Amino acid sequence: MSPRPELSLVFPVFDEEENVGPLLASAVALGRRLGRRFEIVVVDDGSRDDSALHIAAARALHPEVRSVHHPSNRGYGAALRSGLRAARGTLVFFSDADLQFDLAELEHLLAHTESFDVVAGVRTPRRDPWGRRLLAFGWGTLVNALFGLGVRDIDCAFKLFRREVLDAIPIASLGAFVNTEILVRARAAGFRIRQVPVTHHPRPAGRAKGATPRVIGRALLELATLYGELRTAARSAAPADGALPARTSSP
Repeated sequence: MSPRPELSLVFPVFDEEENVGPLLASAVALGRRLGRRFEIVVVDDGSRDDSALHIAAARALHPEVRSVHHPSNRGYGAALRSGLRAARGTLVFFSDADLQFDLAELEHLLAHTESFDVVAGVRTPRRDPWGRRLLAFGWGTLVNALFGLGVRDIDCAFKLFRREVLDAIPIASLGAFVNTEILVRARAAGFRIRQVPVTHHPRPAGRAKGATPRVIGRALLELATLYGELRTAARSAAPADGALPARTSSP
């Protein structure tokens, strides 16, 4: 087997034919510039457009690109979970395929991996329409109230993990709740979280798939399920063993 890569870059893709080609070219250029052994894992979550053709073209050009294919659309969380499971790196990064982030800013996250287990981007400022920003504010308020997470931009799709985090926590979410689930489980397991500002751009092409009633409903159901699971676990573990909670650091 080839040596384990130092860095995995994971990208879930669903109907991003206009964006996925430039995304993967940018990711390859970044990986080579960083001078680390790296791989790119792209997950085609049952795209109905020509995304798969662009992914195949990138694989033919760049040996660092690996792909996972879902025959049908399973949801953002399921796609991300497949990519994280396939990733082999000692550090694992993920982002979306919509070109709303500058991948070069991954270097800002890498600078914190000696002291923190999870490095989470904070969109500064966030360039989404006001309705999505309002929804995100309400969601963040709810999650922080229920779980005491203390993270400003929970759903920012620009995160970096040490391998130990992904090996230690289960991921059950099939939908948009996956970002919240990963952070909540990581914090509950005692991992250290650092928040870092990252640049956010308007989507250049394609259509956003989140924030639909179906996506929101599934996220709320998965939130309630995780809350019940952690409450049950906390009651079973009482009395507390005196361990200190994980530290969450902001910029």
